[in-house]
Amino acid sequence: MLLRLEADDPRPLHEQVAGALRRAIAEGSAPERLPTARDLAAAFDVNPNTVLRALRELRDEGLLEFRRGRGIRVIPGAGRRGELLDRIRELVRDAERAGHTRADLIAMIEAM
Repeated sequence: MLLRLEADDPRPLHEQVAGALRRAIAEGSAPERLPTARDLAAAFDVNPNTVLRALRELRDEGLLEFRRGRGIRVIPGAGRRGELLDRIRELVRDAERAGHTRADLIAMIEAM
């Protein structure tokens, strides 16, 4: 699993880490059981708290499962969901750049 952050990315670090992990899950390159937050922090060269925040975000999206004593696991089928979430985020960013609100975007989707 290749983990790297783009130096010129303006997003907060936790969002960049979550995005990199989301891509790895979508591509199928993430292992079933993820490394520890400390190991991921070392791989990304960021603070472990940054990684923990990203992992919690992915858990809340339904991509990861936290189990005491068993570590952090990728939920089966999460790859497709992660890919879709990435595309949705990109769509929301494009809509915001074009001057549309999230409510406008939701209305457009519902009208389809």
